[in-house]
This record gives sequence, structure tokens and C-alpha cells, in this order.
Amino acid sequence: MIYNMWYAILDSKEVRNNKPLFAKRFDKNLVLWRNDSGNICCIDDKCCHRGASLSSGHVYKDNIICPFHGFEYDKMGKVEVIPANGRKTEVAKHYHVESYIVKEAYGFIWFWYGDKDKVNDDIAFPENLKDKKFSYMTIRDEWNINYTRCIENQLDVVHLPFVHYNTIGKGDKTVVNGPIVEIENDTMKFYVNNVLDKGQKFLTSSELKKEDLKYFLYFYFPNTWQNYIFEKMRVFGVFAPVDSKNTIIYMRFYQKIVNIPILRFIINLIGKKFSAIILKQDKNVVKTQPNEATYIGMPEEKLIQGDMPIIIYRKHREELKKRNIKN
Repeated sequence: MIYNMWYAILDSKEVRNNKPLFAKRFDKNLVLWRNDSGNICCIDDKCCHRGASLSSGHVYKDNIICPFHGFEYDKMGKVEVIPANGRKTEVAKHYHVESYIVKEAYGFIWFWYGDKDKVNDDIAFPENLKDKKFSYMTIRDEWNINYTRCIENQLDVVHLPFVHYNTIGKGDKTVVNGPIVEIENDTMKFYVNNVLDKGQKFLTSSELKKEDLKYFLYFYFPNTWQNYIFEKMRVFGVFAPVDSKNTIIYMRFYQKIVNIPILRFIINLIGKKFSAIILKQDKNVVKTQPNEATYIGMPEEKLIQGDMPIIIYRKHREELKKRNIKN
């Protein structure tokens, strides 16, 4: 994992009012809930008393109550009340669990994975999707594979005519020119130029002009992605690490072509269903790969020029891991 960064981990709608939610992320068992103000709280899902799951309890005002013996926890993970000792009895400081910094923004819950004294506001959500004219529908899918594999699938331009031969990869465009890959401020932008094989050799990135290329995608470190279909239509993805072997993917179809309610719903539903088909095609292949985190220079892989977005992703990920060292 890359330390000291914000990770998107949940769809906002999953955390409801007056109902705690269990979520496993980063191999941690977490409980999330909304306080009286609607703000998100997040602590370890294990009571410090006898180890019961707090997510099986209930929300009371700003706090969460353990279902076993009624211990009452605040958002900092501190026990404020032990009913057996009397509600007005002061609780010793060692009755607590770990708390986490979370934030709700752009329809997602974001988790600060890092040192609490280094929190920043650098949430990896694209500026061009903040337009409130966009509407969207979301797919949630569980993949039994490391999150780096899920990310690299969305950076893979070589697989299109094979995995998606009857959908977005139609046309048998197997020759991969480039791709051109740019990276700035922890954002990757890569241009796709796949063409028919007419006996020609592929073009290198230096032989291409990006202004001539109309298809491009983004990856925002550490775990979000955007397919820029055109100005009024996009697909945005989140790859939330559950543990070293599992990932939750959230894929959103965004559009601002139509805003008439019934037509908007129909367009969004069609976009969602088509995105689900694409995602299933990807999943059927990615699940056959070794279930381990990827890294630069993996000896069992022989990468090619068309894999440049994956190569750049791995290199920059390692740079960020070295730069953002845990205290």
C-alpha cells in the first residue's frame, strides 16, 4: 500500500443514518456510522472489553453502542460509558480502540491511510467530474484478487480486442501504437491508439502526436481511474483494497447528455448495464492471474511496449511508497 494518501473505500450510500456498517479494508475490520450531524465516523470493529463486533450494535446520538455489554464509543474510539459501572462514572483512558480519519466527498467515503499528523486535502477525484450537471449510476463488484491487478486491468490497452472482442474492442484492432503516457502530480494520462494489423509495425510513442489521438484515460494515485469517453460521458472507477487477496470495485457511469428525469434514468441505466458487461468480461480473465500484488521487474512477466501504462504505474507506485514512508 502507498502510505499517507486518501483512498476511496465505499459508496456514500452504503453508510446509512442510524445504522452501523461493517467494512473490511486494508485487512482491517472497520465499523462506520453517521453521527447526529450526518458526518462519517470510523473505528475498529472490535470492542476492547470482550472483543464483540461493534457493527452488530446500534448508533446512539453521535456514538456507537456495543451489542454485548453496552460500552459506548465516540468517533475517536474512546469508551465514554460503561453501563455496568454507572453512566456517570468516569471511564479510564485505556478503554479505547483505534480510530481512523475518514471524509465524505463526491459520493464516496475516503480513508486516510497514513500518519494522522500528515493529513492533507489531496483527494484523487477529477475536477472535470465535479460538475453538478453530471448524474450517475454505480456498480459494486467483489473481485477475489489483489487490488493492483484490478487497477492494471484498467491500464491495459493491449487486451481490448481480445477480452472485449464483441463490445468496446470490436474491430479487431490488435496493433497498439504507443501508448503515450504522461504523469503529473500523481495523475497518469494515457492515450489509446489501437489500429488494424495491415502488416505494418507498431508506432512508438515518439512517432505519435497526442493532439491527433481522441481516446484517453486517467489514473489517479492511489486507487481511482477515469475513462474519458467524451465531454458529457465518462466512466469512473474505484479499486478499494479489502486485503491482499480481495478488492471491491465501484464503477460509475456518468453523463450530462440528458437531465429530464425519466430520460436521465434510462440513459444512466443503459450505461450502468453496459459497464457491468465490460466489467464481467474483465473479471473472467483477471481472476485467472496470480493473486498477488504486482511490482516492477516481476521475473515471471515479459512486458511489451503496449504495456507502458502498466510499467509507468508500477514505477510511480514504488516511488510513492519510498517517498511516503510510515513514521
